[in-house]
Amino acid sequence: MADTEFGTFQAFIDKERERLNTEREAIFSQQHELEAKLAEINREMGAITAYEAAKSGKAAPTVRGPRTGKATGATPRGRKGSKRPEILKLLGEHPDGLGRGEILEKLGLKGDKSSEMSVSNALTAMIKANEVGRKGAGRGSKYVSA
Repeated sequence: MADTEFGTFQAFIDKERERLNTEREAIFSQQHELEAKLAEINREMGAITAYEAAKSGKAAPTVRGPRTGKATGATPRGRKGSKRPEILKLLGEHPDGLGRGEILEKLGLKGDKSSEMSVSNALTAMIKANEVGRKGAGRGSKYVSA
């Protein structure tokens, strides 16, 4: 009887794991969509700010971040760490793939340790979510759109 109980319990665990993974993937997908929308809105806000500054002949005002209120620079950006939309767009433009260093260079983040770590974390998450694939192994590997 212990085998039957274990089998039933194992089946329950497997079903629950599958349900949670499905739910998790749906949330990652929603998060990706929201990050892309937020990035687009931020670009539009930046364009408006730049237009107003150019029209008035004054320097563009510093935009404050939505959560911390800290200055984020003249152009609004997505929330800290939202590198996925930028990476996906970049990989879409390079069908043969790009190495991590190439991605950092093209995004203008080379040398900024915090941003480099953010890109690495985003790439890892995108691989797990099957948004990005990997060609090759080790230092010569390239990331490609899935």
